Amino acid sequence: MKALVNTGVETLEYLDHADPVAIAGEEMVQVQYSGICGSDMHAFLGHDARRPTPIILGHEASGTIIGGPRDGTLVTINPLNGCGTCPACVAGKSNICADRQIISMPPRPGAFADLVAIPSDNLLVVPSRELLKSAALTEPLACGWHAARLGLRSQDAPVSGLKTVVLGGGAIGVGAALCLRAMGVEDITVIEVNPLRLETLHSIAGFQASDGKDVHAPAPSSADFVIDGVGFVATRASACELVKPGGVISHIGLGSGEGGVDVRRMTLQEITFIGTYTYTAQDFRDTGAAIFAGLLGSLDWVETRPLTEGQAAFDDIRNGRTAAPKIILIP
Repeated sequence: MKALVNTGVETLEYLDHADPVAIAGEEMVQVQYSGICGSDMHAFLGHDARRPTPIILGHEASGTIIGGPRDGTLVTINPLNGCGTCPACVAGKSNICADRQIISMPPRPGAFADLVAIPSDNLLVVPSRELLKSAALTEPLACGWHAARLGLRSQDAPVSGLKTVVLGGGAIGVGAALCLRAMGVEDITVIEVNPLRLETLHSIAGFQASDGKDVHAPAPSSADFVIDGVGFVATRASACELVKPGGVISHIGLGSGEGGVDVRRMTLQEITFIGTYTYTAQDFRDTGAAIFAGLLGSLDWVETRPLTEGQAAFDDIRNGRTAAPKIILIP
């Protein structure tokens, strides 16, 4: 098969690669759409020791099962699976299993390739071919669904009356905002500082977009609920500034590992900080169902490029030259 291989820092090569092997309990999927995630970018920049080169990145994918009794079935891939037996897995929280695995991280190659092998239980059937591109967004949007669900269950007031802010206008942030809307929240502002991407956000229905300084910018201590979809020092500091006393912060982003949290203010004003990692299997299924039912909008804000142009796509994202919240690669 052909694959886009991360061979070094800021280097991707489109190469011939050995086909994956599906073991018992797995199926082979011909990848048709595979999105670029922020964690792929971290690995590309050499910032993720969990993804040593050479490696096939990519874990946001949809495609078609080939071979076996479900040959030809359209699916989207839940790339994460746990051991199945630990207390976290038994409780339905395989995302925090100590022995969890995810494709694009050793020992499992990723989906920037023609083929990927994945456990059958990790495949969600897509009801029509017209939905297959949108289905590739199930994984990143499930991260937002998970963060929104955990944050909303910590609120004392009805969700319809909450003032919410999402930091970051990439697919994680946009997805979180759309999930909040689907869950009944009405007052949602997404803050994005890249002017190209901000222009795109203004065209997406379901939330207000702001650069954080304009007339739509939320005031300090005004938000009941803040979702940080970026995870840098500056965004964590903004989250702590924007949230009101007694409010909630859900932290998704993995931009940097430390700094920005005002622990004293969080203590004195009883602010809840929730670390949220990926999603549960149920969150993934619920997100897929919401996408297929049209509850998260048209999802037409993605850009597609051939997998052969993967290096250029990563370079453009790295340098802020993309207006779309998500680039999806097509093998």
